[in-house]
Amino acid sequence: MTENTRRSGGHEDEHPEGTPAQPYAALPAAGVHPEWPPPPAHAPTTGAGHRRKRPGGPVTLLAAVALVAAAVGGGTAYAFQQLTGHGTTATDTATPVVAAGKKGDVANIAAALTPSVVEVNATLANGSSTGSGVIVSTDGEIVTNNHVVSGASSVKVRTSDGTSRTARVVGTDSSKDLALLKMDGASGLKAAPLGTSSGVQVGDTVVAIGSPEGLTSTVTSGIVSALDRDVTVSTDESQSGQGQGGDEQWPFQFGGREFNGDTGSSTTTYKAIQTDASLNPGNSGGALIDASGRVIGINSAMYSSGSQASSSSDAGSIGLGFAIPVDTVKADLAKLRAGSTS
Repeated sequence: MTENTRRSGGHEDEHPEGTPAQPYAALPAAGVHPEWPPPPAHAPTTGAGHRRKRPGGPVTLLAAVALVAAAVGGGTAYAFQQLTGHGTTATDTATPVVAAGKKGDVANIAAALTPSVVEVNATLANGSSTGSGVIVSTDGEIVTNNHVVSGASSVKVRTSDGTSRTARVVGTDSSKDLALLKMDGASGLKAAPLGTSSGVQVGDTVVAIGSPEGLTSTVTSGIVSALDRDVTVSTDESQSGQGQGGDEQWPFQFGGREFNGDTGSSTTTYKAIQTDASLNPGNSGGALIDASGRVIGINSAMYSSGSQASSSSDAGSIGLGFAIPVDTVKADLAKLRAGSTS
């Protein structure tokens, strides 16, 4: 995997700020909305067989918006979620983050998505682990790889503006190598728009953002080089690659061969997106983004020709990286939010 592990290392000071976002926006009670006229002193007289037409209230308004959302879809549906107070997660939005004329422009994609990617630092029993994470809600929910935080006694995250906060592990799914974190005291964050991986094609332009070797907000680009790769990873925290100097990478198997070390006896296999965008230790849990600026995968593994015995010039990315498809992530979010620790 692409997390970076160390025997020791300091952590930034914690600077909690803000308060958690309110998950629901309360609708005004009937009859007290400032835009509604006060009721008459006496009920108006109506003729026989004539019914007084009642003014439309908030239910009528929301129903109308819902119909429009259903007709238009995508971005309008997301706007409806915001209106009803359920829009803290930027998922399934059909509205591109990057303007049509700037599609595929790496600089624009980086500017739009970098604030939604964080560095993750986990303290382990036998060292530390550094990876990346993707903000998926405005109040600080973060998706990362399970192997980045597996066995962690404490977790800190650092946002692109340098702010460091503590975080807790909400849920984990070792079978998919996914974990959900929650930042303490966070609000008003920029959630990454989660696209879909079902339409990804070989040759598509992609951008990767993460914290390789602790270098926060590092951006690389490339293409999708293959799809549906059966990547096998360890589910055992003892295989997390702690080595002298932190040179070992997270081990994985592909095509019957092992890479970056021994995966051990406890493993799981998932279908991965293969990319030639440069990934290095610390990119694990970061975002793989399409040309329109939507997350299509969570970077999870990379092949490195380096080892403890090799020189530093031999180590690093050789253009063979893997990402967990975002459709897998979205399907797992409810389970992770519920606190599952499988």
